[in-house]
Formats: sequence, structure tokens, C-alpha cells
Amino acid sequence: MIVGKYPSLRLRRNRKSSWTRKLVQENTLSSNDFILPIFLIDGVNKKQHIKSMPGVYRYSVDRIGQIIDKAISKGIPMVALFPNTKKSLKNELGSEALNENNLVCRASRMIKKKYKNQIGIMCDVALDPYTSHGHDGLIKSDKILNDETIQVLINQSLLQAEMGCDVLAPSDMMDGRIGKIRKAIDQNNFQEVQILSYAAKYASSFYGPFRDAVGSKSSLKGDKKTYQMDFRNSDEALREVALDIKEGADMVMVKPGMPYLDIIKSIKEKFKIPVFAYQVSGEYSLIENAINKNLVNKDAVYESLVAFKRAGANAIVSYYADRIDKIIK
Repeated sequence: MIVGKYPSLRLRRNRKSSWTRKLVQENTLSSNDFILPIFLIDGVNKKQHIKSMPGVYRYSVDRIGQIIDKAISKGIPMVALFPNTKKSLKNELGSEALNENNLVCRASRMIKKKYKNQIGIMCDVALDPYTSHGHDGLIKSDKILNDETIQVLINQSLLQAEMGCDVLAPSDMMDGRIGKIRKAIDQNNFQEVQILSYAAKYASSFYGPFRDAVGSKSSLKGDKKTYQMDFRNSDEALREVALDIKEGADMVMVKPGMPYLDIIKSIKEKFKIPVFAYQVSGEYSLIENAINKNLVNKDAVYESLVAFKRAGANAIVSYYADRIDKIIK
């Protein structure tokens, strides 16, 4: 409630100078707020441009040290690993997800060995980078199998925890997977491993460039609407989050980010749990291409990121994370 009225109350007084605007600002950004995604490829000494994501690259495992060094120097708390799996290694069952020498496992071991606990490692728990059909789960008669997929995700989670993953991030949207994964990793002495649940992951049109980056776009058969959420729903997101918290999630993710600020806000206000936002590839590419074409100026990046904090996000997965020192001035 506003107490007072014009002319004795003039809200512009608090905006008159930069110093007073700083004093009364309600939200700030720092490097502590960011998670940096890293795309991985096979090979040696490779840094590969992603055409649909200007300024973002895929790295061979032997070269990720350069971006980890950069992330640590900028104070970024965690990186998220995503593999571009060779087509020859993909199959209907996503078997490569359980290979201890897959890209994510090799990268995790390298980071832990070289950097210890200087930076956190987040690993995606899902099968889409490994399946020949591009879906997050197993398929039978064109149907995504929920319970059978969970058994594979449990094994994937155990392997990633063993390889040094600090934060398991199930992004598959299978019902009940958080509880099953939590139970399995606890029983195998990984009680300290955190779970960041993609609790509210929507079937969105904003994922295209990411699917290019991990190589699943061309192989995806159909859509993911039977397991990812309907973008017209918001109450459903609260139910998903409530279930995942009860099953043992330490943190929850809302994905995409910008079109779902209302969901971030609702979750934060209702559950008081750490809420992360993913500024997804489509959001990033739209902003970056608009800047490159002089449709908007580069300050649009900072504005878009502050929006997540204003909505209540504790942290943001963003492809801008490695440039955050240039964005925050």
C-alpha cells in the first residue's frame, strides 16, 4: 500500500541521481548468480562454433580447461555439462549414457582431478543426447515409457555421481524419477550429491539451437508434449514442484526462463526453495542476433538477466555467464 500522495509524495526523488538509484535498487546481479553451460564434443584440441548460437562453442574434453579457468576467474560457482554425442554411438536405448568413458564422464573426471572443489559440476540426467530418436526416454510403440526410463536414469545418475558430479539435474520430466534417484544415490553413499530437478520444464519452441548444439534436432521424432509441460498451464507447475520437493529435490529449475517469469515467482513465493531459471538457447539466440543486427542495444542482456532475479530466481543458467563481468558494470 502506498502511503501519501502527490505533491508531498514524489517517487521520482528516489530516481534523481545514480547514487540514490543504487541505494534503493531492489535486485542486483553478481557472478554468484550464474551457471555456465559447456557443450562437449569428441576429438582432440577442438573448439567448434555453433552456427545457431553466436559466440557459443563446443569443446573437446582436452580444451575445457580454458573455459573452466575463465569461469573460476570470474567467480562462477558451477558449470553444466552437455554432450554432443557421435551419431554412431546413439541407439534406441541411449546406451552411451551408461558408458563411463562418455563425454560427460570424461569431462567430470578431468574437472574434479584438476580443480577439486573450486567449481561445481552439474550433469544433465536424461537420454536425449544419447538416443537415436532424440527423446528423453525409452520408446515402445511410439510411447515414451515412464517407469522403464527411470531405471536407466537411476543408473545414469549413479555413474555421474561416481565420476564426480556434484549436482544431478534430471531434465527428463518422467513422473517419480526424483524419489527413485534420491533413494538410489543415498543407498550408494552419495548422500552429499545434490539434485536440481527440472520440475517445471515446458514443451517449448525455444529449444531449437540447444538441440543443434547437442545434435538431437535432426534425429528427434515427433514432439515431447506427452512428458514436458503444456505452456498454457501454471497450477500444474506447482504440483510438479511439490512432488519433487517431497521426493528429495534440493533445488528446482524452471525452463525456459523469460516466458515463464510468472512460474518462477509463484514457485518461490509458495515453496521458499532455491529456484533456478534457464535462459535457454532460443532466448539467448534471439537476444544475441537482435544485438548483432542493431535492433536492440547490448544493455538488453543485463535487463533480461535482472528479470530473473526480480521474479525470484536464485541462479540463472545462461550462455552469457562467461561474459558476465562485461555485462555487469
